[in-house]
Amino acid sequence: MWHEYQFQLVAEKNNLKLIDIDIPVVGGHTRITILPLLSKTKLPVTFSDQEVNDLTARIQNGGTEVVEVKAGAGFATLSMAYADARFLESFLRARDGDSDVFKRSFVQSEVTELQFFASRFKLWKQGVEAIISSDLEGLTKYEVKALEALKVELKESIEKGVAFVQKEKVTA
Repeated sequence: MWHEYQFQLVAEKNNLKLIDIDIPVVGGHTRITILPLLSKTKLPVTFSDQEVNDLTARIQNGGTEVVEVKAGAGFATLSMAYADARFLESFLRARDGDSDVFKRSFVQSEVTELQFFASRFKLWKQGVEAIISSDLEGLTKYEVKALEALKVELKESIEKGVAFVQKEKVTA
């Protein structure tokens, strides 16, 4: 969601247009569980090991940066609203028959052993047509290590979320 504003760093560094930047971000929605796959950037850009570390940290902490800029007075709600609007626009395009609509979101998935995982997927008239697993193929050593680390925290978060929903269903 708000990761996209961090892509501006990549665009500026490489003299590219922001609209041309597409970095798959997988995993979850908070800090360590957010993993930008910089090796999968679809433009002819390369990053040093230090740049990968720095950019990954900036993308993972994007939400925190927004809260800090707002001096604790709120969250990245405008960014989330913008992401929601873009998602709705994509969904409507798919409902109208556009067969080339791909999005990324935290969805129920079999891409990893986790029940939910932020992944790229193809939309169609009825909703999600397919989860795209190829983003997790051919990762760098850094990305493989980060992926394994995020799974531990993300698994815990998923378990808490599922328990919360089940508790709500029982009390409803």
